[in-house]
Amino acid sequence: MTSTISLDEEVRLYTSNADREKYNLLSTLFGIVVSLDYLERAYVRDSVTAAEYSPACTRLLSQYKTIFKLVDGVSSIEEFMSRYRMDNPWALHRLKVGVPATVEHSSEAGPETGKWVAETTQSFITFMDALKLRMRAKDQLHPILQDLVTGYARFKGSKDWEGRSRMVGWLITLNGMKASEEITEEQSRQLLFDVDHAYAEFFRSLSGKNGP
Repeated sequence: MTSTISLDEEVRLYTSNADREKYNLLSTLFGIVVSLDYLERAYVRDSVTAAEYSPACTRLLSQYKTIFKLVDGVSSIEEFMSRYRMDNPWALHRLKVGVPATVEHSSEAGPETGKWVAETTQSFITFMDALKLRMRAKDQLHPILQDLVTGYARFKGSKDWEGRSRMVGWLITLNGMKASEEITEEQSRQLLFDVDHAYAEFFRSLSGKNGP
């Protein structure tokens, strides 16, 4: 029997517009993960500066969040990477954290201005009020906590504050949840306790009092 398939003909993965869109989304997500992995490695090796790295990383994380919502049949980034045999541990860590390394580890970037103190104080109050008002869903808490961690990381020495690691840990927890998922009452109480602890530590550090 003679084959009717031409070896010069492009093999299509899709037969409909819906399938084409599906594969376009999957390929875009694949490219974002690979790009983020290269960026993380380049930053660690000082091939890019913090000023170059931060906006590029933030843009990739934003693109990932948008694309992942549109991809059907994938419950987690780990599942996606396993399915397509991706070995990109640097990207996976950054996607789990959800913020650039300059935020996660503190940029040590300059003096603590009055404006920064005021903004960070307001972020603390806003987040604690959200918890006290019984906000529990990821899409309610994650944006506020991300703003708080970002502001907190501006301060020189914040990478050594115990509160920073606790808040980053909660950011990772929330980042791994679906938008509609909610933390439990027990988690909410612990989160409020940890943020309140970080708030007190923040002001002790600014005044030069690092004791408990």
